[in-house]
Amino acid sequence: MTEQTALRPVPRAGILDIAAYVPGKSKAAGGAKLFKLSSNETPLGASPKAIEAYRSVADRLELYPDGAAYDIREAIGRVYGLDPARIVCGNGSDDLLHLLTLAYVGPGDEGLYSQYGFLVYPIAITAAGGKCVVAPETDFRTDVDAILARVTAKTKIVFLANPNNPTGTYIPFDEVKRLAAGLPKTVLLVLDAAYAEYVTRNDYEAGIELVATSDNVVMCRTFSKIHGLAGLRIGWMYGPDHVVDAVNRIRGPFNLNAAAIAAGTAAIEDREHMGRAVAHNEDWLPKVTKGLEALGLTVPASVGNFVLILFPDVAGKRAPDADAFLQSRGVIVRRMDAYGLPNALRMTIGSAEANEATLAALADFLKG
Repeated sequence: MTEQTALRPVPRAGILDIAAYVPGKSKAAGGAKLFKLSSNETPLGASPKAIEAYRSVADRLELYPDGAAYDIREAIGRVYGLDPARIVCGNGSDDLLHLLTLAYVGPGDEGLYSQYGFLVYPIAITAAGGKCVVAPETDFRTDVDAILARVTAKTKIVFLANPNNPTGTYIPFDEVKRLAAGLPKTVLLVLDAAYAEYVTRNDYEAGIELVATSDNVVMCRTFSKIHGLAGLRIGWMYGPDHVVDAVNRIRGPFNLNAAAIAAGTAAIEDREHMGRAVAHNEDWLPKVTKGLEALGLTVPASVGNFVLILFPDVAGKRAPDADAFLQSRGVIVRRMDAYGLPNALRMTIGSAEANEATLAALADFLKG
């Protein structure tokens, strides 16, 4: 250690080894019109009822929000038939993922996730002082046997994104139950179901049933995607009483602001708006997938509101080249280098205009 660094605070071991999370881009240099398809935001926007509720708190900004987030927990409970006492809300589901890790992982412990799992998992595990253990995937799909094979006496938490981001793939509920049954009772299984509302497959279940019948399973959800409230940062988890108690002991006392509570309460009960978002995605997800495949690109089967696009290993036609070309057309997608997929891009299912513009731009790129 140099004299200079010895004379200032030094982060504890491991913190500076964390690769900071980089959000999707919001700006591009080219294009008369900008299409932002980098962050899996809904093209339908927030519910008008949520927007009205958001505005209703404008004259009460001097007041602290309800630290227990009572109204929104009650609303979630009504919609899903859950006990509000077993629900915790957070500043986005990321907040809850960090809190769960902080509560159950310490130095020398291990946290486990799949190969292309959400980048917040390794950040949370490392920040808590734990060691990251990665299970390989099979055809961009979570492999339950690979996860179970890597569980040790040091494993304290297992993250399962289902559907997974950025691949869009999922595993059926029977496989999720097999994973839960194969884990030691002392290991916390966190089901990250950020995109659950978009899934219409008969063999999928977000995790409510499993949480209700288990003592070591938690489900996390978000208002950022289908509800269109990414700017307010609202997440929620449903878990056993003892896990809820642990998280409530360490979360910030006002980790959900007043506008978020009001808007989220209105949004969760606007089932018609959510239904329109599902219908839009059901219409455009297969159209975009088929359109990309018709261009000779590979797209793993997605059930979310986005697709992973794999490019050919051809000079001048790789993902970084495509990204630069798309930006020149005003289309912003997400680079996948941080996931170990340097030759892939992730594209959100956007508006009809945005989807068509992206497909047209990629067609020009590939034939140019």
